[in-house]
Amino acid sequence: MNEISDNASLPIADVSRLTDHLFRHEAGKLISVLTGIFGINRLQLAEDVVQESLVRALRTWPYVGIPKNPAAWLTQTAKNLALDLIRRENLFHDKEPQIIAFIEQWPDDSAAGELPMLESEIRDGRLRLMFACCHPALSPEDQTALALKILCAFSPAEIAKAFLTTEAAVAKRLTRAKQKIRDEHIPFEIPAGEELSRRLDTVLQTLYLLFNEGYKASSGDHLIREELCHEAIRLGSLLAEHPAGNQPRTHALVALMLLNAARLPARMDAERNILRLKEQDRSVWNQVLIARGMQHLSMSAAGDELSAYHLQAGIAACHCAASDYESTDWAQILSLYDRLLELDDSPVVALNRAVAVGNVHGPKAGIEAVETIENGSQLNSYYLLYAVLGEFEKQLNHFQAAIDNFRKALELTELTSEQLFLSKRLQDSEERRLRIIA
Repeated sequence: MNEISDNASLPIADVSRLTDHLFRHEAGKLISVLTGIFGINRLQLAEDVVQESLVRALRTWPYVGIPKNPAAWLTQTAKNLALDLIRRENLFHDKEPQIIAFIEQWPDDSAAGELPMLESEIRDGRLRLMFACCHPALSPEDQTALALKILCAFSPAEIAKAFLTTEAAVAKRLTRAKQKIRDEHIPFEIPAGEELSRRLDTVLQTLYLLFNEGYKASSGDHLIREELCHEAIRLGSLLAEHPAGNQPRTHALVALMLLNAARLPARMDAERNILRLKEQDRSVWNQVLIARGMQHLSMSAAGDELSAYHLQAGIAACHCAASDYESTDWAQILSLYDRLLELDDSPVVALNRAVAVGNVHGPKAGIEAVETIENGSQLNSYYLLYAVLGEFEKQLNHFQAAIDNFRKALELTELTSEQLFLSKRLQDSEERRLRIIA
């Protein structure tokens, strides 16, 4: 086991934050390797081993200190637990010597640079598990929920927010998906041909939702969870390099993530307050990521395929190409949203389009665009609906209407940074209303 650092008797909250961070980074990697050993039909067993490793960290680290290499500690603990299981269960008796030999050769540090071939195998293992989770025997919703839970360490609550559904519904999806994998002996493999193409779409959606959760977290104290964004980009880039995923829509998604990630350094000020696009210092946008994003956008143009990721990446490219907010080509962005709505008529896309309408045709037109959203009732519990309406009403000097909308948005968001942002917008609207009355 790794050496223990000198910071013994740490507060449990500090250890909890560290283990949560490690779980985000290491869980999918560990589960993918263990699933390769146990088989995809024993996915729950692999999950249990990794979960128990985290539990042991939470039990011991507050008292003995955090190891100097926490990721290696978790990997070694998972290896030990897996070996115990294999030695106890008759199911693995015939393969026990080979499995034990493999586990013992598995490096403690899963990112060990001196073992590039094994690292490549681990990453391919995650890729195989992503495709296995996205088996067509499962519904598309179950596929994505399972992949987010297993590979991305999303909680049911986080998955529920991504799907605009309830935590109970997500829990049922996960149970149903695992049961089906177990009962139908779904294989642990990357398929070929048309079957691969069908699964690829759900894999890409999973990476898209993983990035979105990092770009704008659904709950907690921080708006941005940068490690999730970079993990989504890493997995997307790996997929784009793999023969299984080297497709125009994959490059389009990687381009979208890179172009949006380039703006992360400017999205909050030094006090962690949210900055709107017009308030951001564009000089700190990451030009290296923008260049990489533009390169992938160019690669995505191969063939005749046009996906939602192409259009969203085009919108992101418009923002990155503008030297300042005033020079943003909002007409082009609106045109791209019009085409995007034809491919994806979700209320969230329509709401984003309404923002573009407001920038091109004014706030009154923006409000009308919101009011005509099909299935708009799905947004009734979505705080951004009211935040957008509040901004439009404020621009029209309808301060009471703006106040009502900002208050509703404030009630619906759980993110601390967004609550602070909305509180300031609300306070400013109230002050301006009072000045008019006076």
